[in-house]
Amino acid sequence: MRVSPGAVTGLDMGAALAMADALGINPLVVAEWVPPIEAQLVKALSERQRED
Repeated sequence: MRVSPGAVTGLDMGAALAMADALGINPLVVAEWVPPIEAQLVKALSERQRED
């Protein structure tokens, strides 16, 4: 995860690709699917943080 003080700003794509490689997952699939998942994750975490 990439974070700044008090906020999650996204996922580390390099780390996601490295984990995919270690698990034998096609990096093209990861590159295609991580960005939309990342957007929803950041949105959900931001909303949760505002509630707290």
